[in-house]
Amino acid sequence: MSSLLIRNIQSLVTCDDLDRVLEHADIYCEDGVIRRIGSALDVRADEVLDASHMLCYPGLINTHHHLYQQFSRNLPQVQNMELFDWLKTLYEIWKNLDADVVRLSSLTGMGELMKHGCTTCFDHHYVFPAGSGDLIGAQLEAAERLGIRMHCSRGSMDLSVKDGGLPPDSVVQTVDEILADSRRLIERYHDASFGSMRRIALAPCSPFSVSAELLRQSAILARQYGVRLHTHLCETKDEEDYMLAREGMRPLAFMQTLGWVGADVWYAHGIHFNEEELRLLAETQTGVCHCPISNMKLASGVAHIPEMLKLGVPVGLGVDGSASNDGSSLMEELRTAFLLHRLTASHNAPSGYDVLKMATRGSARLLGRDDIGQLAEGKCCDLFLIDARRLELTGACYDPKSVLATVGVRGAVDHTVVHGKIRVRDGHLTGIDEPLVAEQARKKCEEYLNM
Repeated sequence: MSSLLIRNIQSLVTCDDLDRVLEHADIYCEDGVIRRIGSALDVRADEVLDASHMLCYPGLINTHHHLYQQFSRNLPQVQNMELFDWLKTLYEIWKNLDADVVRLSSLTGMGELMKHGCTTCFDHHYVFPAGSGDLIGAQLEAAERLGIRMHCSRGSMDLSVKDGGLPPDSVVQTVDEILADSRRLIERYHDASFGSMRRIALAPCSPFSVSAELLRQSAILARQYGVRLHTHLCETKDEEDYMLAREGMRPLAFMQTLGWVGADVWYAHGIHFNEEELRLLAETQTGVCHCPISNMKLASGVAHIPEMLKLGVPVGLGVDGSASNDGSSLMEELRTAFLLHRLTASHNAPSGYDVLKMATRGSARLLGRDDIGQLAEGKCCDLFLIDARRLELTGACYDPKSVLATVGVRGAVDHTVVHGKIRVRDGHLTGIDEPLVAEQARKKCEEYLNM
C-alpha cells in the first residue's frame, strides 16, 4: 500500500456535489484513492506534502486532443487558413507519421498538459499510414512513463480525395480493417475498472472523412464492447454545407440516423448547432467538448456554451490539436473560454467557477467517469497545487473558485498528482528527463518535417 498526505492546504476547491471550498484542509490517500479529507488529520503516510500556501484543485481533464500534431505547429504555410484547406495542406505532412513520431509527440504534448494541471488526456488519433506501427501502443507507452491517465481512441478515415473526402489515399483504410483493429485495441488495452489509467474509445474522424457505413458499424461495435463514441461535428459552416450537399441533411440529423446520439457519445466543437439541435443534445444527453482557442485560430466560430449549459447539455473542455492550438495547456483554454463567452454573452456567460467545473466534472462526464473530476472521499486522488504567494497572483486569490479563469496562471503549476503519485514536482515532470526528451523530440520533428 502506498499513501500520500497533503497537509494544511490553504484553499481546497473540491468541485464536489456541494461545491465546497475548504480552508486549511488535509487530504489523505491510499493506493491512489482519497480516504479522508479534514483538518489536522491524525494519520501517517509514505509521503507528506506541505501545502500551507497552496491552492488545490481537481486535476483538469482534456477531452479532445490530437497529440500527433505536436510536430506540425506554427507552420507559416497554414497560418491564415480555415479548416478544410488547413487539413488538406497538413495531411501531406501527417501521412509520414510513424510510431516514433507519435511516441515523442505524445511525451511532449502530454508533458505540457501535466505541467499545467491536467491529469487525464483523451486523444483523438485517426491518422494511420500503412506500415506505421502500433501508434496507440506508442501513445500508451508515453502515458505510462509520464503517469498521466490516458483515454486513447481508435480513430479512422475511409474516404480519401478520390471518394469525395479530404485525406490522401495513404492514410485511409477499409471499414473491415478499421473494425478489426478497433476490436484488437479494445480487447488489448481497454480497462473499464475504477481508477483505470487507460481506456479506449471509437472515434471516426468526421462526417466529411468517413462513410455512413463506418459510422454505423463503429456505433454498433462500441456498444457491443461498452466503450464510448467520439467525432468532430458542426465545427464549421463548410462542414454544414458539405453535408447538405452530400446527404441532404444537417450534420447532427445525419449522425442521428446512424445511432450517434446518446449519453455514450460526445462531439468535439459543436459550434453550429441550431436551437432544435441543442434541445436534442440535452434530451439525449449527448455531450460536447468545447475547444475555444482552436475555434478562434481557425475562424470556425463560437460555440453556444451558455445555451448548452442552461439546457443541461453535458459540456467539457479540450485543447484540440497542437497544430490548431499551438499549445497543450488546458489551463490557458480555461481562461480563454471564460473571456470569450464574457465577450459574446455578457451576463449570460458561465462564471469562472462554471468553466472550472466544465474542465473537471463536465469533462469527466464526457468520458463516462465518476471516479475523477472532483476531490471527495472515495474518488481518485488527481489534483494540482499552485503556490498562492506567486508574484503574479498577488491580490488575486480572494475567490479561489474562479481565479484560474479570471486571472489565470502563467507557467507551470507547482505540483500535479495523478492517482496519488506526484507526477509534477516543483514545476518539473518526475517521469522523464525533460531536456533529454525535448532534444530527442526536436531532432525527430526536424527529420519528420523534412521528409
